[in-house]
Amino acid sequence: MMATISAGLVKELRDKTGAGMMDCKKALKETNADIEEAIDWLRTKGLAAAAKKSGRVASEGLVGIASKGTKGSIIEVNSETDFVSRNGEFQSLVRNVAEVTLDTAGDISEISGSIYPETQRTVQEEITHQIATIGENISLRRAQTLSVTNGIIATYVHSALAEGLGKIGVLLALESEGDRKKLASLGKQLAMHVAAARPEWISKDDVSADDQERERKVLREQASDTGKTPDIIEKMVDGRMRKFYEEVCLLEQTYVIDNETKISKVLEGAIKDIGAEIAIKGFICYGLGEGIVKEASDFAAEVAATAGA
Repeated sequence: MMATISAGLVKELRDKTGAGMMDCKKALKETNADIEEAIDWLRTKGLAAAAKKSGRVASEGLVGIASKGTKGSIIEVNSETDFVSRNGEFQSLVRNVAEVTLDTAGDISEISGSIYPETQRTVQEEITHQIATIGENISLRRAQTLSVTNGIIATYVHSALAEGLGKIGVLLALESEGDRKKLASLGKQLAMHVAAARPEWISKDDVSADDQERERKVLREQASDTGKTPDIIEKMVDGRMRKFYEEVCLLEQTYVIDNETKISKVLEGAIKDIGAEIAIKGFICYGLGEGIVKEASDFAAEVAATAGA
């Protein structure tokens, strides 16, 4: 039985791939409305630019970052308008919640129930209070923490509106017993790279077998259109997989600072300078509004409806 292909599903696929409406409809029809398979179908046909699983439709609010010792936190707090993100009270809220998150495992329910600084309220009660004060809906959307045993947590906020607050934020964990000052400088630059290049994994070893096979399947189907023999097609796929790793794995990416050195080579050079081994243990990058699909509004229709009322 053919699944129902709703307008909402078509819009979701368009938001995720950038493909045209008719192409999205056809992709959903061909894949029985399975959105992930539809993404791959569009990519196979060269109609989708990327395999991102989340849309890039922006929402408002701020990404907040805090760090203390060998632990860092990153949160996203959403508001209804960009105007609120420049409100001092809202910025204080995001900054304080990021600080509270440092003492948690990054679980939203745990953060919401924690005591908000200098009040007898919980974080959720403070958010409710700020909603009433500011006059807009506010929500703590997501939060994570990152820590190391011995090393540093580097932080970076792109185009920061205030200290630790902006639209794009990065935490990056470096494990090392080397010089802390030099390690911090390296970490800052690597965090900037992550913000610009948006890797998904640290190394090729971190890419799951399922993700690798999914990519190979798409590349194999693309290569099959060339009419080459199966052995040549596999060689073509191997070559394109190397390109895939260079796009999505941090250690395989080209350093945005000099635009020529692989990140793995940057680390090798830094080890000599810092005087100890260095390992990237993890990174987290938040872009404000990732994956949030905002309902489009027809302002003229709204005004007409209001006038009619």
